[in-house]
Amino acid sequence: MNRIIVTLLFAAVAAYGQLPYPKTAKTEQADTYHGTVVHDPYRWLEQDTAAAVKQWVQGQNAVTFGYLDRIPFRNAVLERLTKLYNYPKQSAPFRAGKNWFFYKNDGLQNQSVLYIRRGSLDAEPKVFLDPNTFSADGTTSLAGLAFDKQGKYAAYSVSKAGSDWREIFVVDVRTGKRLADRIEWAKFTGVSWYGNGFYYSGYDAPKDTASKLSTSNAYHKVYYHILGTPQAKDMLVYQDKEHPQRLFGVGLTEDQRFIQLSASQRGSNGNALYYRDLRKRTAFLPILETFDDDISIVDNVGDKLLLSTNRSAPNGRVVLFDPARPAEKHWTDVLPERPEVLNAVSVVGGKLIAVYTKDVSHRVYVYDLKGKLENEIPLSSYGTVGGFGGERGDAFTFYTLTSFTSPASVYRYDFASRTSSLYQRTEIDFDPEKYETKQVFYPGKDGTKIPMFIVHKKGLVLDGTNPTLLYGYGGFNVSLMPSFSAIRLAWLEQGGVYAQANLRGGGEYGEQWHQAGMKLNKQNVFDDFIAAGEYLVKERYTSPSRLAVQGGSNGGLLVGAVTNQRPDLFKVALPAVGVMDMLRYHTFTIGWAWVNDYGSSDDSVHFTNLLKYSPVHNIREGVEYPAVLVTTADHDDRVVPAHSFKYISTLQEKYKGPNPVLIRIETSAGHGAGKPTSKILEEWSDIYSFTWWNMGLTPRYLLKE
Repeated sequence: MNRIIVTLLFAAVAAYGQLPYPKTAKTEQADTYHGTVVHDPYRWLEQDTAAAVKQWVQGQNAVTFGYLDRIPFRNAVLERLTKLYNYPKQSAPFRAGKNWFFYKNDGLQNQSVLYIRRGSLDAEPKVFLDPNTFSADGTTSLAGLAFDKQGKYAAYSVSKAGSDWREIFVVDVRTGKRLADRIEWAKFTGVSWYGNGFYYSGYDAPKDTASKLSTSNAYHKVYYHILGTPQAKDMLVYQDKEHPQRLFGVGLTEDQRFIQLSASQRGSNGNALYYRDLRKRTAFLPILETFDDDISIVDNVGDKLLLSTNRSAPNGRVVLFDPARPAEKHWTDVLPERPEVLNAVSVVGGKLIAVYTKDVSHRVYVYDLKGKLENEIPLSSYGTVGGFGGERGDAFTFYTLTSFTSPASVYRYDFASRTSSLYQRTEIDFDPEKYETKQVFYPGKDGTKIPMFIVHKKGLVLDGTNPTLLYGYGGFNVSLMPSFSAIRLAWLEQGGVYAQANLRGGGEYGEQWHQAGMKLNKQNVFDDFIAAGEYLVKERYTSPSRLAVQGGSNGGLLVGAVTNQRPDLFKVALPAVGVMDMLRYHTFTIGWAWVNDYGSSDDSVHFTNLLKYSPVHNIREGVEYPAVLVTTADHDDRVVPAHSFKYISTLQEKYKGPNPVLIRIETSAGHGAGKPTSKILEEWSDIYSFTWWNMGLTPRYLLKE
């Protein structure tokens, strides 16, 4: 494959002009918001199960895959991605009862397999649950797992085609056989065992199951299920008939003395928290009911509770709560607020292990239960950790450590010696010494310093020609930490630059950073991302003709918004499963829960703000847009695909230029979680092929030396 053929094919596409997009029907639908009329001609695309919508999906996919099929190196990219992705991936082990468990994917399995080592860490591993057997096409995934206190039973939840709806089953650990227990219509829930059963949360069965992926969810409930009984006999533990848009979850302390009930509501940034002393059989009693802050029970210390909260501490702290003196003024600091953000805390081995985030990299400290610092667990720079689970009597715990250029390795931390040792190294045919990661702090539009990681091959020439992929999210207090991706290697090995911007709206610097990018401050997020692109161009990493932007979910909104605001800055835009209709997002499934970050069109002030940046409503005629490849899925019930459908229909209607504006609609897939490896590789090969093709580049391994 040589560059001459690529150039000739580009010329043919340019001469051809606009692609033959499907004709998308328009209706006279319009709504009046606070005196302002807003037209919504593609409202009919919200009916995801309608025959006309299914036909429209088929037509759009026909054009998209027809275009992708014309890219001469597309199959070779898939082959390269498959080779890079084909390495064993293994989780840290964890114990339940006397047995040890871990997840492993041999390389290309659609779903990771759960293994058991019976009796000891040295026992031969055996398959315990293989989600690859749940469905023929690999689209049914293991979505959750919880063992009872003795490790005798395991409850596991299953997601079909990536949906947020869950089915819960129970398996006998000793025999490996599944019991008759089956829970349906569970959603936004874990499983918390207690006695001869478990707590879970869910909704009543939808009246119309055909619309289960788009209908707004209301009246979340907590149930208790006793093993061996039908779901119809499950005990209703908690409901709130006065607040249909609240979510409830429960959890227990390690000794199962206390149960916590957490409640979050529409428009709430935090949660309310209640507890019940199961020894005393008390009712649920409040710890905090304001919904203004995040708060949860870490564990109990005798009759008292350790709480992790950002109440009166935007960066987080750990306090001791005494039920005998519940007023907030009696809370005592165990881990006071620090300049760094408290990311996670757990009680294991009789210690408090606290993970902090400092300049978007983790630091780990070990304290006694009174908050006295004992030691730091050393980590490499720009590292991200996970794990530190276990029980109070454990002598050791496991954790994982990863970075942009190092796949996750498993370490064992010994409490007596206060040392870590390598337990499991991930083996992959990749030399991290050929690549470098740097962190820069670039100025935002208002002068705020924004951190960004930049990853590339060593010796990169800053001549403005390097293909660069800029990724961002900026919302919901989510921190974008350093992480390894074999798929990203396919970009980096081609001389590409990967940039990850830590925008306001995320949680990298605590609640203040979050609030600086939410609601009426949301434009800060878009400005920060645009400034990241401008920095990369100014510093000669790339140029607008070689810059692609990517983000998913809230990040899809980000890409849609900045593509409208600065179409000249990017060559390729890759919005995935994005929130594109900011006036109606809260009417679908769980969308109402995002009002705190976005505001709602029900409010006149927020309506005006949302309308200014809503991707669907700000596409203009006469503008030269970059090449756009929207990705979504037909079973996404988190951000319903109607967002992407309406966005691409509007873009195809108003944009008359030669750049392709396409949508790739995956079937039997959801928002992303549980997506089978085969679909992941196919989607990414299309994304990279589309991006390189529209940048006028050919993968180097296809060029003759």
